[in-house]
Amino acid sequence: MIRVTMGNTVTRVSPIIDENTTLRNALNDAGIDYSRGVWHLDGASLNPGDMDKTFASFGVTEECFLLSVVKADNA
Repeated sequence: MIRVTMGNTVTRVSPIIDENTTLRNALNDAGIDYSRGVWHLDGASLNPGDMDKTFASFGVTEECFLLSVVKADNA
């Protein structure tokens, strides 16, 4: 089990989940919209297809941050 701090600029939650959960399922279970912004896992940008990988496949063993910051046009 791992603690995942996930969210965006508006919402953040820190559930404890199984490391064999996919990133997409974790966000869906938390009710977080992952369709906008660029997602980062512990500061590294995620690539296409990464949302369907498990936390274990990224080597996460205890805790991590799965965060998105929407970049505005003027930023």
